[in-house]
Amino acid sequence: MPLDIAFNQDNTRAALRLSDANGNIITAELIAALRAAIEDLSTERHLRLVTLEAVGSDFSFGASVPEHAPGQIETVLPALHALIVDLLALSAPTAALVQGRCLGGGFELALACDFLFAAETAELGLPEIALGVFPPAASVLLPQRIGVSRSTSAILGGQTVSAAEWRRQGLVEIVATHGRVQQAVDEWFARTLARWSAEALRHAVRVARAPIVAAVRDQLPEVERIYLQELMPSHDAREGIQAFLDKRQPAWRDE
Repeated sequence: MPLDIAFNQDNTRAALRLSDANGNIITAELIAALRAAIEDLSTERHLRLVTLEAVGSDFSFGASVPEHAPGQIETVLPALHALIVDLLALSAPTAALVQGRCLGGGFELALACDFLFAAETAELGLPEIALGVFPPAASVLLPQRIGVSRSTSAILGGQTVSAAEWRRQGLVEIVATHGRVQQAVDEWFARTLARWSAEALRHAVRVARAPIVAAVRDQLPEVERIYLQELMPSHDAREGIQAFLDKRQPAWRDE
């Protein structure tokens, strides 16, 4: 299984752990496992926090590039977007705990969480432009988090950025020293969410997410259509993905 699920002693916290230590690639299998786990958690009325974590040195290298092939991406991308919707519909606060690299589709999952905690050594970014594509969910989620100008720079620039810089931009809640992210979250939880009613948190988080939920509902279907029907049939999208798989530089035609 690419996913582990654990509860704390009083069932006020649940952890969804990406458990493929080889980069925690966001595959169709992992997406399905996460959606099933979130559905199970939806009935846990005592939850005050659900964390998205990862084993290994990196949170996630991003979406599976081989699954971007024609005949697969048409299924995988809508499934990923459905997972984003599921995360936003979960009736408990959510947080991503990031160490190492958090890229592409992995970053999109983190962006769908209410809070983002990161190790000081973490690096987060959206490198899709180097493959001749763009990050559809992040194109909707990131502007809601940090504004249009900064999001445009991240999406078009494709750079990987330190946790400290994302903190300065308002995206990351806490940057912890390496190896202390879990401890930092435990301390933060004890002085905040652990003290409040889970019933109150359910309603509060629903209202707090409302602008992001509205943006995803109104914009993501069209963004997905542009990606699948306009971008993916292009030469450069196919070339960028194939060049990545071939471990060579892409030969762009601008078409």
